[in-house]
Amino acid sequence: MAERQAGAAAPDTPGTRDTPGTPVASDTPDARASGAFDRDTAVALERSSDSEAVFAAEVSSDWRAGRGPHGGYLAAMLLRALSEGLSITTSGRSTGAPRSLTIHYLRAPDPGPVQIRVKLERAGRSLSTLSAQLERNGTPLALALAAFSVPWSAPEIADLPLPDVAPPDPVRESGRLLHPAAPPFTRHLILQPRIGAVPFEGSEQPMEIGGWLGLAEPRPVDALSLAFFSDALFSPPFLRLHEPGTSPTVDLTVHFRTSLPRVADPDPGELCFARFRTGIVHEGFFEEDGVIWAQDGTVLAQSRQLAILMALPKR
Repeated sequence: MAERQAGAAAPDTPGTRDTPGTPVASDTPDARASGAFDRDTAVALERSSDSEAVFAAEVSSDWRAGRGPHGGYLAAMLLRALSEGLSITTSGRSTGAPRSLTIHYLRAPDPGPVQIRVKLERAGRSLSTLSAQLERNGTPLALALAAFSVPWSAPEIADLPLPDVAPPDPVRESGRLLHPAAPPFTRHLILQPRIGAVPFEGSEQPMEIGGWLGLAEPRPVDALSLAFFSDALFSPPFLRLHEPGTSPTVDLTVHFRTSLPRVADPDPGELCFARFRTGIVHEGFFEEDGVIWAQDGTVLAQSRQLAILMALPKR
């Protein structure tokens, strides 16, 4: 499970996502470290065959959330390995953009070296499917499935308009969010809230949150950053709670809705808008549906995850 919590240390479960509050600027060097995202999601090929590629990677403590690494950070690392694995196992014959990524989080890896085993399940002329296992010393930490495909010809239908919200603020300010338990990964995140109440104040508003998102470092939006953004905000049910809680993720699926980059010279400072909604919490479980738009209204990605709403352990 990939966990999200706020207010205290999280239970001993996998990577977390916990970002309550409002953003506050940070001028610390590590908050604006150039290339931190690409550096900390990097993978290095160890060996390969016709059907498998094994990569070495390093889980960084800079992306911790609660007691484990941020779930979206691990998603980006896995997607990078899957993308490179496709090229290696097919010798570049199979191409296409990532279209679907599903991850089940099993255990929280401590900072340090890990392996990612990528297996080519099927290589098609138009669509290819791969699986991946994130592991340490043979112990599985996360399981993933991904599909890559070229564009297909079909009618263009769009019925998911960008919400009517104020545009991004002119200044890109990043840093920890204004909350005593804001986790380390938030210093890599720009968040400009536009939808939703303050978490943990017992609001009766709908369980919906949204805002403009970006990485602290200027970097064009791509599938890797979208995988991270799909898990970057606090859980919508937190709006209804009166005390800080935690929300371990059982599984996360991201559907990438367009090939990136969409233009020849993308703006590295562009923010995208993300909105997440929850409709029901029952027996502790809740679903979360997300949509991420470009500033021109293009839908970049949709996401869905199943998570568990839990109270924080008493100290």
